[in-house]
Amino acid sequence: MVVIRLARGGAKKRPFFTIVATDSRSSRDGGFIERVGFYNPKATDTETKFRIAQDRLGHWRSVGAQVSPTVARLVKTFGASAPGAAVQTAAAETAAPAAASGREEQPAAGVEAA
Repeated sequence: MVVIRLARGGAKKRPFFTIVATDSRSSRDGGFIERVGFYNPKATDTETKFRIAQDRLGHWRSVGAQVSPTVARLVKTFGASAPGAAVQTAAAETAAPAAASGREEQPAAGVEAA
């Protein structure tokens, strides 16, 4: 079964959690299927404390993934309107690196440009 839960990272006494979709049998910090977001409990006022890709969370829920109680509480607490939270779509995450590099994506061979 697929579960959406936290995976701990960061240094000693300085936790940082990624929100991941993973097999329920894998270890907490083990391999995962997809990274859905992050939670930084030690974030300062200028840093983002919580970010999640709502469309990916919805996708995993639609295919039967269970959400851990902690992740459900974080999503409820840090809704899209909460300060220190950011909600992104997967399209925005993938478009940001290409825009930052200043390069445009080239069409595949054999595909006409419109």
